[in-house]
Amino acid sequence: MLRQRWLRRAFGSGCAASARPGCRRHGQPPCGTRKETHVFVCGSRSSGSRSSSVMAEEAKKLAAYAAVDNHVRNSHVLGVGSGSTVVYAVERLAQRVRQEKLNIVCVPTSFQARQLILKHSLTLSDLDRHPELDVAIDGADEVDAMLTLIKGGGGCLTQEKIVAGCAKHFIVIADYRKDSKSLGQQWKKGVPIEVIPMAYVPISRSIMQRFGGEVSLRMAVSKAGPVVTDNSNFILDWKFEQAQNWKEVNFAIKMIPGVVETGLFVGMAEKVYFGMEDGTVKTRDPLII
Repeated sequence: MLRQRWLRRAFGSGCAASARPGCRRHGQPPCGTRKETHVFVCGSRSSGSRSSSVMAEEAKKLAAYAAVDNHVRNSHVLGVGSGSTVVYAVERLAQRVRQEKLNIVCVPTSFQARQLILKHSLTLSDLDRHPELDVAIDGADEVDAMLTLIKGGGGCLTQEKIVAGCAKHFIVIADYRKDSKSLGQQWKKGVPIEVIPMAYVPISRSIMQRFGGEVSLRMAVSKAGPVVTDNSNFILDWKFEQAQNWKEVNFAIKMIPGVVETGLFVGMAEKVYFGMEDGTVKTRDPLII
């Protein structure tokens, strides 16, 4: 069921509105239904005059700004994700901190996130000092109809999952290209899997024997050899052949010796914000059974 409402808080060059925070505990739809909301942004331009890359960047910004406006409150401890969409979330967070004199503590998921926090002069912390977070905001490589995510295209999947797991509320931001009915429909690079370097060959064989598809070691672009994560591990990319029971697959892969973490986020996202081509923001909540 689609509901339409106007955003009420201005941001950027357009006027957008903030709605009440989405939450598993509040405002749930009847059992067996999912809430999807289209939020209109006034002043949006026709998509015909813009390139696809420009539209995608504008969509990222819309989603990020809406999520920060709706879910970040004074005195919050915030988990800051990684990736290109999160850049806009931190940008909006910094604006609100300055304008509203908010007291916000930020816990990063990566070196990139840490640098963004420092660049905007926000308060930096870690899980040692703040092991429980009020909310975490992060991007995704793909989101399916059940709010199962593929993450880890940037190589930070382990830290991202740890931070998301420490948050009371995990909010995802993305543009329209990341919205899929099933995983693999849009994202063609597979599921990232962080592994101990000495085990990458047997892990690759085990995954292909059990689940099919193709597993490859992610190679670096600006250096010779494989990508090395912030945890000094390798990343495998598993291109699966068909839709799977992702909860079972995630558990089975994690049980393989040498696997550190997978880029499958199953049952973790509380709400997803999609910036759309037409200048609207679509939100999606989990299916309630």
